[in-house]
Amino acid sequence: MSVSAHVEQLRRKHEHLSAEVEEQQRQPGADRLQIAALKKQKLRLKEEISRLSAR
Repeated sequence: MSVSAHVEQLRRKHEHLSAEVEEQQRQPGADRLQIAALKKQKLRLKEEISRLSAR
């Protein structure tokens, strides 16, 4: 897999996590720990995207 294809795959995962975080936050009584874990995943993906894009 090329770097650009891998970056695109990571971006799609990041977008999916963003949507999932938004959905969870709209739920009454949402699990804050789960939301925090999703946000950490998003951050790791964003860092990986930035690292790969800088090449």
